[in-house]
Amino acid sequence: MAAILLDVDGVLHVSGHLIPGAVDAVADLRDAGHRLRFVTNSTTMSRAQLGERLRSLGFAVGDDELQTTGSVAARALKGKRVLALTMPGLIDDLEGVELAGMNVDAVLIGGADEDGEETGRIFNYLNLNRAFLELDGGAELYCLHKTRWWQTAEGPRLDAGAFVAGLEYATGVEATVLGKPSPAYFGAALEAIDADAEFAWMIGDDLEGDIAGAQRHGVKTILVRTGKFRPDDFESSTIVPDGIVSSIAQVPDWLEANL
Repeated sequence: MAAILLDVDGVLHVSGHLIPGAVDAVADLRDAGHRLRFVTNSTTMSRAQLGERLRSLGFAVGDDELQTTGSVAARALKGKRVLALTMPGLIDDLEGVELAGMNVDAVLIGGADEDGEETGRIFNYLNLNRAFLELDGGAELYCLHKTRWWQTAEGPRLDAGAFVAGLEYATGVEATVLGKPSPAYFGAALEAIDADAEFAWMIGDDLEGDIAGAQRHGVKTILVRTGKFRPDDFESSTIVPDGIVSSIAQVPDWLEANL
């Protein structure tokens, strides 16, 4: 049996809309005896909130099976004073991190609030300039991910990677990426389920974050044609997954035939 790392957004659902067959596919993978770890770069909610959402969609999943960028960030930034430009829900996962607005050790960039209620966390000029000044003063730069765009039910949306790149350009400081495709993120996922990379598979829709990131860590990969998948991007890419299927619904049968 294998260790299976499952991306969430774009693989199991898109903006809360289930990928057909996803619930049954996850159940089939469990029934086959595979060890599962759900790995996401989502920055919109805490691990507990994500677990509740997945269960509401019909997935039998425990919070302890989920790995978020927030939980990885908490481990990396524990004990530091941090300016966090993130969604409010993610703050619950930053246990042990001292959140501050100035004279910080590190700046953390994640998703940003859009409705104006959490003005201290919106990606507006004022807050980005605060981050710039802290970095210019010697703070380290961390990001939950460096994704350029993400897929929603309404279409693609600009993601936090654009703002991370802007701060890197303005300050000359290179960001430490905490989520996918960083080796540390995949290492943490495999450690959590006591798995060796050579016996693990990553199922994802993102060629760079999921597929290339996993391959650099020695994990085999299956690309699904849902979520962020774009035929033109796949055809022009040098990234070659070990398998490609129409959706998560085909993954159990593909693995049974190819393991």
